[in-house]
Parts: sequence; C-alpha cells; structure tokens
Amino acid sequence: MLNEHVGQRAYMYGQAPGVVEGQERRPWRGRAGKTLRRWLDLEEDEFYETFYCASVTRCYPGRAPSGRGDRTPTPREQELCSFWMDWELKLLRPGLIVPVGGLAIRRLLGISGLAECIGRRYELEGAALVPLPHPSGASSWLNSRANRELTARAAALVREELARL
Repeated sequence: MLNEHVGQRAYMYGQAPGVVEGQERRPWRGRAGKTLRRWLDLEEDEFYETFYCASVTRCYPGRAPSGRGDRTPTPREQELCSFWMDWELKLLRPGLIVPVGGLAIRRLLGISGLAECIGRRYELEGAALVPLPHPSGASSWLNSRANRELTARAAALVREELARL
C-alpha cells in the first residue's frame, strides 16, 4: 500500500473538521477549502499532494451557539488533542507550516491578533511558518480591505515558500 502522504512538504493546521469534512472524510472540502485553494492558487489534487492537513481538534465540534459558524473547541478539547500536532511535526518535519485561523495561530505562535501576524513569515523549529486567516464566511475579519490585502500578502508568502521546498 502506498503512503498517501509521500511528497507532502507542508503542514496545514486548522481549527477542527467541519460538517462536510466529516461526511467526506477529507479536510478542507467545504466552501472554506475552496476559498483557501483559490488563495493559494492550487488545484484540488495539487493542494492535497502538497499539504498534510491537521487540526487543533480532530472531531467536528458542532455548531456555535449563535448559529454562525462552528463552535470553538474548549480549552480541554484542545489539550486532549495537542499531542497529535507534536507527533506529526516531529515525524513529518515539514519545510512549511501554515496555521489557518485564530485558534491554530494562537496554538502555534501564541499570538491573538490576526492583523499583527497575517502577511508575515516566522520560523518554528527550522520550518517557515506563514499564518493565514480562516477562509470561512462566518469570519468578518476579511470584510476589511486592509485585511484582504494582508491575506493576499500571506498567500503570496505561502506560494513563495512552497516554491522553495
């Protein structure tokens, strides 16, 4: 049996699987995934060949109480799944890490404000790290022109890093 992860040079780290991802058993399958692939200018097959996709928690957390978007996993749920990322990064040793969304960024960088880190490049244990905002329609962060420009800069940085790998 061939390893489906052979050749994946980058690690994408999101919040949690969504409904569509749970149904299809593949990450980034819904509308947010299509937006993310458009930002990165990657066709679907190329995206999955490039990125090992993981998340802060590994189960769909359910809808947010407000009904807008998915519920943010609790700190305890996050902690229960934290060992997965540690193991994956040690085993995969990716050249590029892309945390997507505020929760994933906080878990990897300890930074809470998207505007202060989107569009910038960091280093984490020898890997380039480029944060992206979450491409969900539930996020209002992308409504600002300045934030869309930061996102375009961040997506360009991801493409540049992928070209180097």
